[in-house]
Amino acid sequence: MPCIYLVGTADTKGAELAYLKALIAAEFPDVRCVDLGTRQATIPVDISNAEIARHHPDGADAILQTQDRGTAVANMGTAFARHCQSNADSIAGIIGIGGGGGTSIVAAGMRELPYGVPKVLVSTLASGDVAPYVDVSDINMFPSITDIAGLNRISRAILHNAAQALIGMVKSPYQATEDTKKAAGLSMFGVTTPSVTAISDQLSDQFDCLVFHATGTGGRAMERLLTDGLLDGLLDITTTEIADLLVGGVLPANANRLDVVAKTRLPYVGSVGALDMVNFWAPASVPERFKDRQFYHHNPNVTLMRTSPEECVELGHWIADKLNACQGAVRFLIPEKGISALDIEGGDFWNPAADGALFSALTSRFHETENRKLIFLPHHINDPAFSAAAANAFLEINQD
Repeated sequence: MPCIYLVGTADTKGAELAYLKALIAAEFPDVRCVDLGTRQATIPVDISNAEIARHHPDGADAILQTQDRGTAVANMGTAFARHCQSNADSIAGIIGIGGGGGTSIVAAGMRELPYGVPKVLVSTLASGDVAPYVDVSDINMFPSITDIAGLNRISRAILHNAAQALIGMVKSPYQATEDTKKAAGLSMFGVTTPSVTAISDQLSDQFDCLVFHATGTGGRAMERLLTDGLLDGLLDITTTEIADLLVGGVLPANANRLDVVAKTRLPYVGSVGALDMVNFWAPASVPERFKDRQFYHHNPNVTLMRTSPEECVELGHWIADKLNACQGAVRFLIPEKGISALDIEGGDFWNPAADGALFSALTSRFHETENRKLIFLPHHINDPAFSAAAANAFLEINQD
């Protein structure tokens, strides 16, 4: 039967792990304490650090015999991730604790577990930038408030609440309903919302539409689901994350963006949504080299910069090269009258020269085949006619 994993470094966090185990065992007896430390545990554990360390590709000695702490932490993270991969079916939920090193190790394993498996991580780092730990997973991070260095009146309350949260999730799991529809992933930004919402509405009778916010992590999550076989195709209308990647914005895609489309050969309808902009935080965060560029202040914490014709050429070539590697059905749509809510005649980012450079670059580099087509449409990206064309293109290439 699936059990609860309680994970942490039992050489330094023994008292906290013992406290959590007693709390959880009172409600869910099958809880296993997993030691991720690199030295002798201070409490009894159910799965030893040596057992976890054996999952490292170079064996346990790569962790337990090294004298360098950074290397040991990184290698233990690798080993725990591989352990979680191979034992995912037996884990009903997982709760971990950690400071800097422990958080890194625990999160590495949690990220390998399927979406929906309850994941709670109490960490000293939870109130800062948690992107390196959570990435595109569904880890719930609890700020520890005090350091995890012994039990006290604050830490007991925080750990108690975290344990009860995990117990509640494990005892009342989500009951999925059987859905015979295929699943489609759609990428959206605020400036392409009318388009993507209309596409989703038109496809909802036949597809379960999963919309992803194109903020870097959104695109990675969408592509991970495609890799995992949880999506049957993409309507990647908003490829703006690529602009942040190439120009230097704060919401970038990874360099492997679109590679999964080539790998899976699943149906793909894409477009140039919001490639007219690069994202920064508050105005002070914009690099000095961009000081003379055109900006739009979306809100006090988000600053948008209009992409230049030269940058648009680079974007067009990059996307075309990626799509040329795709052997599955591809339809890439070009809305000739604007690519975002700001890029419309009279709008703040209306720039026909930049859009023309983008479209020309795509055309010059894109290799059309019977299965891979570049389609120009005389519409703005948020026009109902564009949405209808995108939905119809997706239906066309999804015919069984």
